[in-house]
Amino acid sequence: MHSVALSLLPVLALIRPSLAVPRADNARLATRSVCNGNTAGTRSQWCDFNIDTDYTTTSPDTGVTREYWLELTDPQLSPDGRQRYTQVINGTIPGPTLYADWGDTVVVHLTNNLAHSSNGTSIHFHGIRQNYTNSHDGVVSITQCPTPPGSSITYTWKAVQYGTSWYHSHFGLQAFEGAFGGIVINGPATANYDEDLGTISLLDWDKQPASAMWDVSQTGAQPQLDNGLINGTNTYGQDGAAGTTGKRFTTTFEAGKSYRIRLINAAIDTHFKFSIDNHKMLVIANDLVPIVPFNTTVLSIAMGQRYDIIVQADQSSVAQNFWMRAKPQSCSKNGNADNIKGIVRYGSSTATPTTTAYTFDDNCLDEPASSLVPHVAKKVGTSLYNSLHNVSISKNDQKLWRWYLNSTTLKLDWANPTVLQIQNQMTNFASSDAVFQLDKADEWAYTVIETNFPVAHPIHLHGHDFFVLAQGTGPYNDTVAYNHNNPVRRDTAMLPAQGYLVMAFQTDNPGAWLMHCHIGWHAEQGFAMQYVERQSEIPSLYDANALNDNCNAWASYNSAIGVTQDDSGI
Repeated sequence: MHSVALSLLPVLALIRPSLAVPRADNARLATRSVCNGNTAGTRSQWCDFNIDTDYTTTSPDTGVTREYWLELTDPQLSPDGRQRYTQVINGTIPGPTLYADWGDTVVVHLTNNLAHSSNGTSIHFHGIRQNYTNSHDGVVSITQCPTPPGSSITYTWKAVQYGTSWYHSHFGLQAFEGAFGGIVINGPATANYDEDLGTISLLDWDKQPASAMWDVSQTGAQPQLDNGLINGTNTYGQDGAAGTTGKRFTTTFEAGKSYRIRLINAAIDTHFKFSIDNHKMLVIANDLVPIVPFNTTVLSIAMGQRYDIIVQADQSSVAQNFWMRAKPQSCSKNGNADNIKGIVRYGSSTATPTTTAYTFDDNCLDEPASSLVPHVAKKVGTSLYNSLHNVSISKNDQKLWRWYLNSTTLKLDWANPTVLQIQNQMTNFASSDAVFQLDKADEWAYTVIETNFPVAHPIHLHGHDFFVLAQGTGPYNDTVAYNHNNPVRRDTAMLPAQGYLVMAFQTDNPGAWLMHCHIGWHAEQGFAMQYVERQSEIPSLYDANALNDNCNAWASYNSAIGVTQDDSGI
């Protein structure tokens, strides 16, 4: 293990004291050998692998298991100084970061200790490929039943990728009540840096729980949140004003050093532009894909997306304190849009920054494709499977607004997940299951999503990185040009307002995989579909006893409580 990874070992103890039981694998980690290279000046090397290795076909096998114990509870917390109901992992927003090295095996034990009677749960490891481990994707109604209060579930997966991601509940709106945390998988990088500052999460926030706004979203209105958090904290009110509560996220730079920052947009409905006054950012990865580095002063980051950046601490002669800004764009509704800020300090000064923000265009678009060039170049083959999906919104039979792909709004049953249906030899899925079947191995699937509505959507696919063949505004038609030669590759990309997104991926990972809008309200309102990929192989990937035990626990709990499902099921 290299020196950076060794310095992260204490993070394994970041679990609630009630769950802190000594584990034998902690001792194993301390005896792991040091990799050659991957020093502060040589980030491209990783043991016998390097930044040029195609992780989709080759990855290390360290033989190391990283084991974590997570507990979901619902305390009253005050992240911006205003107390409210939350749902959190190990008592904090965000929850503890899961650290691993490229090639490690990660084991996560989740215990649901929510007091609220209607809450099952799950944990989804966003962007993790779950290569041949579909059963551990953590999506209720698809890969598992909800895990009820008082029960536990264990997830196991291999870190075949490296970089930055996050985990979050995939039950209702729990993720946006605070039930999420970062994932850091150490590996090579496309540029050198001195220190890794870890993850910085961006989250929209409100005095009301997200669940209290659900009824508003079902009327067709876009709920307005009244604040935002940077790494789980912010103020409410203006600096120096009477009645202002909370505190700013603060980090310290040492002049002359370079810092890696891992940005995560964990918001329910806010597209941020991120910047640090007076500082440039060298962007080295989008989602879990290393890219050819590019410089920018303002970075556009959609819900569910991640960017790894390197910042040079070269501005101490200008000022000692600088604003870090997360600015909601106009497609988002936030009552405190100019005040979601943190502070970068050089030295010990505690003065409020007076620096000025960069100017930029207000939009809800991805960074230009010309900037997001994958370091490991890949080409896209000819499609065997093609699907075209038109986005619409209308009222259902209960007069509640739902999103539709073509004529289908996703409506799944918590108690009868897709993989349980497959285990029980289901041959015909219900139309509301929104299943598109991909039966053949190692073929290309193309997906076109288009919308005439003036609303942008972040589209996330589970189980795969996808290639962005085309993306733009205006109508989609046969004249739209596809880029097959090393296009943008990631797991979450924007469908522009009144525009289209064309995605491609290979059928190289059997499973039932969800694709959905990552705006929380929209996913709840059915803006989703699922790919059942290589169905005949799926049962062999599951521990039938574990699947049935979890579903039986939910059935027993639901029978006693009588939970009413009023959402899409994911």
